[in-house]
Amino acid sequence: MPVWKAVILGLVQGLAEFLPVSSSGHLIIIKQVLGVDLGSGGMFFDIMLHFGTLVAIFIAFHKDIAKLVAEGIHIIIDIFANIGIFFARLFRSSKEYRHIIKSSYRKFVMLVIVSTIPTGIIGILLSDIIGAANDMIMVPGVCLFITAAFLVIADLADEGIKKPKEASYVDAGIIGIAQGLSTMPGISRSGTTITACILCGFDKKFAVKYSFIMSIPAVLGAVVLELKDLQPGIIVKDDITGCIIATVVAAVAGYFSICFMMALVRGKRYKYFAIYCIIAGSIAVGYNFWG
Repeated sequence: MPVWKAVILGLVQGLAEFLPVSSSGHLIIIKQVLGVDLGSGGMFFDIMLHFGTLVAIFIAFHKDIAKLVAEGIHIIIDIFANIGIFFARLFRSSKEYRHIIKSSYRKFVMLVIVSTIPTGIIGILLSDIIGAANDMIMVPGVCLFITAAFLVIADLADEGIKKPKEASYVDAGIIGIAQGLSTMPGISRSGTTITACILCGFDKKFAVKYSFIMSIPAVLGAVVLELKDLQPGIIVKDDITGCIIATVVAAVAGYFSICFMMALVRGKRYKYFAIYCIIAGSIAVGYNFWG
């Protein structure tokens, strides 16, 4: 694969993963338009692109992620401690149980876990449909219209005030369902989950942060499932350089895309992305019939 094609695909993945315009949909469209076909190595290439955007998330939110990991470990420790206390109280011990959710970051951890469950279930149920859709430019084209509708709703909705302490696990479940549905190419994961967060009454800045951080377990889970299907030697030597370049470009572009979205959070500006999605969707549908 030529270097310039690798750069374009990396840019598309990095920018579209976090801008509310659907990276999967754009990759399908761009690959077909540019005639990119890696054969059996395409899955490995897509995994590496997602790895690049994961790196961007870890860099952009390294402080939050470090606290979430630390609190997650403490939650596990406290759960096992409570199990020990339970058995100790069977022998008339007066030791009090530890309070598990005692900080905003611990609540944040639990919210992400709750959101991940419906995402995983829906992703597994839709896996065959998603696989078939990846070969049809018509699907992301139509789904981009759905993304545009979500973005218009996000602009029309009133701004909420919920942060981790005020958010409920029902909210987290609803947002997880939204993320699961966004596995369809053309339905923006960030656009769908941010819209769901806003409709659940989340503070807009927290909505964007939650949308990006909650994607980590979902993307990691999808990568693990795809890795088990990889076979040795699936990517030819000539494509390794292009794959590395695309991954680095995706990470750099993804980082700046995250920064842009965090700065864009105030104000009703999602409608501009909605207009773009309508245009891109129209081009994809037109290309399907006349390309």
